[in-house]
Formats: sequence, structure tokens, C-alpha cells
Amino acid sequence: MTITSKILLSWYQENARILPWRISPKESILGKKPDPYKVWISEIMLQQTTVATVIPYFKSFVRKWNCIEKLSRANESEILAFWAGLGYYARARNLLKCAKVLAVQFGGKIPNNKEKLLSLPGIGEYTASAIRSIAFDEREIVIDGNVERIICRLFKIQKPIKQSKKNIRKCAFQLFPKLNCGDFAQALMDFANLVCKPKKPACMLCPISSSCQSFKFGLEKIIPTKQVI
Repeated sequence: MTITSKILLSWYQENARILPWRISPKESILGKKPDPYKVWISEIMLQQTTVATVIPYFKSFVRKWNCIEKLSRANESEILAFWAGLGYYARARNLLKCAKVLAVQFGGKIPNNKEKLLSLPGIGEYTASAIRSIAFDEREIVIDGNVERIICRLFKIQKPIKQSKKNIRKCAFQLFPKLNCGDFAQALMDFANLVCKPKKPACMLCPISSSCQSFKFGLEKIIPTKQVI
């Protein structure tokens, strides 16, 4: 584990957002495990949708369908009616299709296997990695747009993100620890939301600014570089 990784995990212990699908760092230390069902539902809802928008929908959803078995017996029209306002309705349809497959083929449980997860409706590379990392604490490199921004700034990757995917992943691999991977993935998400923001990064409050190459060279406001059309 790098010093930067340790600092970010320590920062997360003190600054983790309280989210209804998440267990807190203190709960994690006490041995409480995340609920894979809640992790899955949240990851699907969070696709192209903000946390603030998702929270009330998530709470209502898991009250109504609190397990895979119940969700698998729902009607599509019922799911779609609930989904109104979240948009991207294919997510809702795939959620129901996935629940039916999970109920029949996996005993109503989320599998901790990358290939099996990727075979399920609505689950791609990012969602499969996030589920394995957050729900099962497996070492997965979980990279979304927010994490890409952090990596680009930290390692001073000056080419636009679309041209730097391999380099971003290589640098992220150095950063992600072998242990506490789930907490680390969530630490990066919170860090991107609270400190390493898109337009106005709070570098004066950043606990890893001394390791940030973009900050060192005064490039934190122009990295990630925008794609030239």
C-alpha cells in the first residue's frame, strides 16, 4: 500500500459520506459487511444519476423490494412506474431481468465472480468491479469519471482522458491497495465529491496535495485536459 493510499483511507475514516447503501468505516472495522443486494441496486441507480437524486429512490425501493426474491416477482410496469423521474429506463428493465436470473440460477444471491457478474443483464465492467470491490472487498480497480479525474491530476496525465485510458488504469493499479479495497474505492468517490472537484478543486484542504504532480506544477485547474473536437 502506498503512502498516498494510506492517507486517503485515513481521510475516509473521518470524512466518509453517510449513504443508505453503505456501511460506515467504523462499522467496517467492527466487522459489519455490506449488503451485496443494496450495493447492486445503488450501483445501477447511480449510473448517470447523482447521489442526491438517487437517495430517496433507493430508500423507497429497498423498502418495497427488500431482497432479490421479492424483486424477481415484481411486474415490469410496477418497476417502471417507480422509476419515473430517474430516467434511463433500460436500467429498470435490466434490473428486473437480472433479479429473475439471480433468483433462478444463483439462489437469490449476488455472485462474487467477475465472469458470472458480467453475464448478468445490465452489469458491465465498471458495475461488476464496483460490486466485487464494495460488496466483497475484492481487489478490483474501480474507475469512473471521478476516479479518472483524481488519477489524471495526481499523476499529471496531460493527454485527454479518452486518449489516456490505459495509462490511467496503470496508475490506478499502483494506487489501489490489496486490502480494504472496498473502502478505498468509496474513499476515492467521496474524495472526488468533496475535495478533488471538477472545476474548483480544494487543493488547500487536500491531504495528498504534496504527492499531486498537477498541484506541484500549478496544473490542477486544467487537468484533466479537455478533448479537442
